[in-house]
Amino acid sequence: MREALEHDLRSILEGALEMLDVVARQLDFARASLIERDTGALANARALDKEVDAMETRIEAECLRVIALHQPVARDLRLIALILKSLTDIERMGDYVVHVAEDGVELAQETALKKYINLARMLERLGEMIDSLKRTIRERNVELARATLEMDDEVDDLYEQIQRELVTYMLEDPRTIGKAITLMRVGRSLERVGDHIENVAERVNYWVTGQRT
Repeated sequence: MREALEHDLRSILEGALEMLDVVARQLDFARASLIERDTGALANARALDKEVDAMETRIEAECLRVIALHQPVARDLRLIALILKSLTDIERMGDYVVHVAEDGVELAQETALKKYINLARMLERLGEMIDSLKRTIRERNVELARATLEMDDEVDDLYEQIQRELVTYMLEDPRTIGKAITLMRVGRSLERVGDHIENVAERVNYWVTGQRT
């Protein structure tokens, strides 16, 4: 019975990690749309978002089946709770990434306001955060979870810097307001992706130790 439970737990955990992999691929398409002005990347980002939504539904149902079938003990329940709560975060990550790709298409229709250096760095850092989060979960590593949380500090700093720069553009030339607002929205979407990654990383400590931070 325990062997069957372990198999099912590994399956739902791998499913959640696979969702993170799909979001990471979405980030690549968002980057292509925004930084490389590849308008065709949006369709790919949207297609992957449908995959994320379907995976969320499937894994949620599997978690509930495992609870009903195996009546798992406390530590196993903490893992299931981690996954159930994190599914929504991962699904929202995908939604925000699609928003970035959509705004990238809109911005590609006109001359760029500026080089998107900080936005590119945010995209890069978020990809690194997803990789770190996957390692955190696979290794049940509380220290690595903390390192993932620290990465989000840079994402937040970049977001604040982008907002300040764009306000300056708008004040100096009102003709830039439309583009600046769209870029602000992009920054906000990326910042929210970081927040959702942070939410998942924060749950790892409770899963591993049984103690809330």
